[in-house]
Amino acid sequence: MLIDSHCHLDFPDFAADLDGVLARARNANVGLMLSIGTRLDKFAGVLAVAERYPDVYCTVGIHPHEADDAVDLDAAKLLSFCDHPKVVGIGETGLDYYYDHSDREAQKRCFLAHIQAARISGLPLVIHTRDADEDTAEILQAEMEKGPFKALLHCFTSGQKLAELAVGLGMMVSFSGILTFKNATAVQATAAALPLESILVETDAPYLAPVPKRGKTNEPSYVSFTADYLAKLRGIGAAELQAATTENFLRFFSKVPRQAVGAQLAA
Repeated sequence: MLIDSHCHLDFPDFAADLDGVLARARNANVGLMLSIGTRLDKFAGVLAVAERYPDVYCTVGIHPHEADDAVDLDAAKLLSFCDHPKVVGIGETGLDYYYDHSDREAQKRCFLAHIQAARISGLPLVIHTRDADEDTAEILQAEMEKGPFKALLHCFTSGQKLAELAVGLGMMVSFSGILTFKNATAVQATAAALPLESILVETDAPYLAPVPKRGKTNEPSYVSFTADYLAKLRGIGAAELQAATTENFLRFFSKVPRQAVGAQLAA
């Protein structure tokens, strides 16, 4: 089975048919979905979805686009949500210099608060980075030296150098539907070269639907297209890729009970 390691099930795109979205995911052999927090003032909605469905877990965090509105954020504020059994990660956080929707220094401060929360809680950190490889690498290296923490680069579109640095630091790298795009040759080369034990798959739904669904509203069931493409890219069978990425997720997001994965498929 597969796990969609990054989606946004609380977004309005799914409000009218959330039961259908979840049913289609299960029919596509998706055994669990991780719904990602992007704002603390909307986290109640993220958590409500995770509490409603046994095969949905969630993270708590502030997207770099929202960093300007998080001037008073500290690790304690993030940690206050982490005792809930459905909260299994911190983020998404990081740096986005492509859109620059928030001041870059504000993004860095927010990123550092999330890192501290991940280090203290032991929960994995979900990182968004775009056009910010150098600063992301510098922060990750410096912060790992202060004390280890678990982290992953989600929806990977950066250079192979950053991916190799991340893997060297014990991090995971997750690939979205972008991997299937015709012009994503650099991302494809990175996905083919990284160790299999360091890879996850995701949708980032409702965004970035993979080929052959490109242009449609993405949803967790479509993670199968990305996984199949990645398996062919690496020259392995789909079942091997599914088993590896599921095991990687469970090892990394260790707060998720193993018996929770696929329980709805077996019911």
